[in-house]
Amino acid sequence: MRILLTNDDGVLAPGLAALARAVSNWCAEAPADDVREALVVAPNTNYSGMSAAVGDVFSRPTVGYRRHEITGATNVRAYGLDAPPALCAILGALGGFDFEPDVVVSGINAGANVGRSILHSGTIGAIFSGAQLGLSGLAVSVQWGEDVHYDTAAAVAIEVLNELATAPARTLLNLNVPNLPASELRGVRRGRVSAAGIVKAAGPRAGGEALGDEGELPLRVGSASPEVGDVSDEASDEDGALVVAGYASLTALRGPHEENDTAFDGVTARALDAIDRHLRARR
Repeated sequence: MRILLTNDDGVLAPGLAALARAVSNWCAEAPADDVREALVVAPNTNYSGMSAAVGDVFSRPTVGYRRHEITGATNVRAYGLDAPPALCAILGALGGFDFEPDVVVSGINAGANVGRSILHSGTIGAIFSGAQLGLSGLAVSVQWGEDVHYDTAAAVAIEVLNELATAPARTLLNLNVPNLPASELRGVRRGRVSAAGIVKAAGPRAGGEALGDEGELPLRVGSASPEVGDVSDEASDEDGALVVAGYASLTALRGPHEENDTAFDGVTARALDAIDRHLRARR
């Protein structure tokens, strides 16, 4: 299996380094009949919260890059790009670095990606982008805190990677790991995506002050923050609650796709008819 590694914290981030070292060892330990290779193509700076954005590639149809070396993973080529994570995944997947991956592994993100934050996460945006090109993906995040245990998240990610190798194409998994030593991890559970959002309130509701004509809009951050805050309103099997309880949470995701539910056929048909009548009336 050929693995494309990326992240949204930047090519020099400690989470990516921990993941690259774990994948490097995994490749080196491959049986003789199992070809394993890895390549890092990651942003050269922090692009957190960029989702699947690629930027304005039309006005600037080139991307700058620079070679890097990750300590402990010298058998893994690494490049930093002037590009957000989704574009890094696309360029790596399309063979821009003479490498044709089977899987995109994104992370280890410095902070959990649970609840509605999965929509905004650059870590997850990278695997969504890879899926559009037929690749499976694994997004790996660890709860933020002091002395982040990236190695714990990396060890769990390798176990997931072994299963992803035989999964159907475009399989997407989101792994969130609590910030604990491996010996204190309670296990791994299937997590449902909670309703928690990154921003819980904005404006007067968050800051308690009336808004003027100009100023700073106050925000109140929700429990889907890097640390994972109050999860008292979550069910025990939801992603944030699992992380707080000391479990790693694994969630299968589905990227953007055409809506094929027949329940929407009527809505689409009526909209098409209304547009058609409007256009004919203007002739």
